[in-house]
Amino acid sequence: MGNAAASEALLQIETRGAVLTVGLNRPAKRNALNDGIILALQDCFSGIPDDAGAVVIHGIGDHFSSGLDLSELTERDATEGLVHSQMWHRVFDRVQYCRVPVIAALKGAVIGGGLELACAAHIRVAEPSAYFALPEGQRGIFVGGGGSVRLPRLIGVPRMMDMMLTGRVYSATEGSAYGFSQYLTRDGGALPKALELAERVAANAPLTNFAVLQALPMIAEANPQTGLLMESLMATVAQSDKEAKKRIRAFLDRKTAKVKPT
Repeated sequence: MGNAAASEALLQIETRGAVLTVGLNRPAKRNALNDGIILALQDCFSGIPDDAGAVVIHGIGDHFSSGLDLSELTERDATEGLVHSQMWHRVFDRVQYCRVPVIAALKGAVIGGGLELACAAHIRVAEPSAYFALPEGQRGIFVGGGGSVRLPRLIGVPRMMDMMLTGRVYSATEGSAYGFSQYLTRDGGALPKALELAERVAANAPLTNFAVLQALPMIAEANPQTGLLMESLMATVAQSDKEAKKRIRAFLDRKTAKVKPT
């Protein structure tokens, strides 16, 4: 089997208008992440089509991902372990720094490396079956896919410590309250909601999406004066774009609706 065919087997990739859907396709393994699926994700996020305006990543079957496939875990020396972890970092960085917004539709197991992958997305939508855990502490290992960097920014260091030390599992309802996800849907509603959001964000001005994805996180982590300067520069660039001028004119001409509560 060639690399392209192998990637297609591990990922179910479809185009729905301006939205690219990427399905983790190992349902018999609860979409556990092995090197093959990680490298398939690398290939996918290295070649996002030019006409795609957003990506939805989800799990085929009943689960998003149960994390690292321990059945394929091989004994590695320190150097090999470092290189393997950095491979995951490189791939998940491609998700986080994708040129278009990435939305994760979560259900069932969202644990270990699966939670690390979800954290690399920009928006997370969970349905009631979703549950969040980091069992690495009980397995004698440590997170290696960027979780110690990304997850504390969502839920805080003490909560992540508790998860790893005690094996605590958070429900979808708790996850929505504590920052694991931004949306909580009905049963079976995560993927439809993610697609709805993806269609909405794909309709934004591309430069605005770029600013939100690439500049906003850097501004938030900068010292205040640096952040304010970066904000001013980004605002100036965005406002000077032809697309921005067209959209502002449409609003002033009452061709677009005013913001109202939904």
